[in-house]
This record gives sequence, structure tokens and C-alpha cells, in this order.
Amino acid sequence: MSRVFSGVQPTGNLHLGNYLGAIRNFVGLQDDYECLYCIVDMHAITVWQDPAELTATTRMVASAYLAAGIDAEKSIIFAQSHVPEHAVLAWIFNCVARMGWLNRMTQFKEKAGKHAENASVGLYAYPNLMAADILAYKATHVPVGEDQKQHLELCRDIAQKFNHDYGVELFPLTEPLILGEATRVMNLRDGSKKMSKSDPSDYSRINLTDGPDEIALKIRKARTDPAPLPETEKELEGRLEARNLVGIYAALAGKTRADVLAEFAGAAFSTFKPALADLMVETFGPVGLEMQRLMAAPDHVDAVLRDGAERARAIAGPIVDEVKKTVGFLSV
Repeated sequence: MSRVFSGVQPTGNLHLGNYLGAIRNFVGLQDDYECLYCIVDMHAITVWQDPAELTATTRMVASAYLAAGIDAEKSIIFAQSHVPEHAVLAWIFNCVARMGWLNRMTQFKEKAGKHAENASVGLYAYPNLMAADILAYKATHVPVGEDQKQHLELCRDIAQKFNHDYGVELFPLTEPLILGEATRVMNLRDGSKKMSKSDPSDYSRINLTDGPDEIALKIRKARTDPAPLPETEKELEGRLEARNLVGIYAALAGKTRADVLAEFAGAAFSTFKPALADLMVETFGPVGLEMQRLMAAPDHVDAVLRDGAERARAIAGPIVDEVKKTVGFLSV
């Protein structure tokens, strides 16, 4: 069976974009792949994190995985820092990857901005750790959003260069899985920006823990334009906020944008928004309620993570031992 690896950073409140773009899709992959779902806390500290908050948000992401329907017996749920093979392999990949490759990574430039000299080395080398996350398990597929495709290409470059340099076929060339209608959910107040945990306005996103009233209010306040919904997707071009809301509805309903437009063509947003809010409360709301219940039972969540770490190490350990032997590290 092919193997899937993916992870979510434990930083800030999880939101609708995390759910539709990642977590919900994880659930559907469990029947067709061997799945490892990580809370990537080592990636999180590439920028400063409050330690107590990092602990809490790590449990939050684990709770979200479980609440969304990931089966902790069928899949492996674990925290990245609990499996030291990630760090060992990341260092080896630091010595395989080339500076020129990392200099082309657009996400570092976006996150570091004008203050690249003050960014952590970890933020710069983040893609090498991501490659280690994937290849420590010889994962064949990774569900990714559009903004992660460049990092996955780097992972493939590292795998290919390692195999070539050492004359082995140790690592696979991992393939991307891009799933669903709303893999990139946009800001509710500005359709040109991705929905983000870091946006100062809480009205820019639907948090996973928002209740029905909060969801309805945020959808009602979501930015739109005065024109009614069109009949075709082509007519949505340039209408960023309208396209975003139609995409969200499509993803929640398991339909295409074309299906949604066929249903609501000519409707004003005063009609469409309440329908979207009702659908969101029905499909997305129960996940938040279950997540809050799990967060109130940290012992259970911690037990899931401990078991997951043991199972993850059982896979990664032999693979990283094979890598060490390949590069010439002395066995003890």
C-alpha cells in the first residue's frame, strides 16, 4: 500500500482553511493509503512560540485530527518532536541540499520579508526538515496546498540527489495529492489573501471552535460585491470574494463550483450567505464541538500521541539507520 505523510503546524487557532485544505482530506485517504499525520511542532519553533501555548496548541491539533474523523488505530497520529529521526535526517539533508535551491524558496522570502538577516536558520532550512518529515517514512504521496508544491519539489530534488550521490535507490520521488474544491481557502475580508491564523481580525476566518452564532455572523459580515451570483465559473473571474465563498460551499457540500452556480445562479448574497452559514453549521460545526470535548480530556489525547510516536519510530528508525549506513556513519 502507498504511504501518505502530512502535518499541520500547532500555531494559533485552527480555522476553516486548515480543515478544508488539509484535515478533512486526511480522513478520506485512510482507506486507500497507510497514513501518518504529524503535528509539526519543530517547524513551529522556526519563529518564536510561547512554550505553554505551543504545548496547548499541539494538543489542539491532535484533537482536531480525531474530531474530524482520523482513526488513531488505522492512521498514525504523533508529534514531530517525539520522533528524533526527523532531526537526524534533516541534518543529513542540510548537507545534501544546495544553497541555491533554498534561495529560490518563495515562502521564506514571504515570511522573512525585509528582515531576512534576523530570521532564524531554522526558518531558512525549513524545507529540508519538511523533506526529512516525508522521507523518514519513504512516503509516496503528500496532500499539499498550492503554497507547498515548491517545497515538495525540493523534497524530490533532495531524494534524487541523495540517491544519485550514493548510488542507491533509497528514497522515492514523492508525488503530490491536491484534493477538493477549496484547497486554498481565502480571507473572508480580503479575497486576495489566504485565510490565516495570524490575521488580526477574527472576522477574516472561521475558527474550528466557533459556534453556530459566530459562524453565521462571520459569514454575514464576509466581504462580497453587489452583483448576483453568475451562471458560470468564467463569470466569477476577478470576483475574488464571491469565488471564495462559492468554493467553500462547494467543498462543504461535496460539489463542484459549477454545481453550486447552477443551483444559485442569479441569487443575491442575501440569499446565498444564509444557505452557506446553515451548511457550515451542519457540516463543520460538529467537528468543533467534538474537538472541544477532546481538548477537555488531555490524558486521552496524550495517550494517542505516545502510541503514535512509538509506531512512527518503528517505521522511521530502520529507514534512518539505512541512511546512516549509506553515508558511512559508524554503527555502535
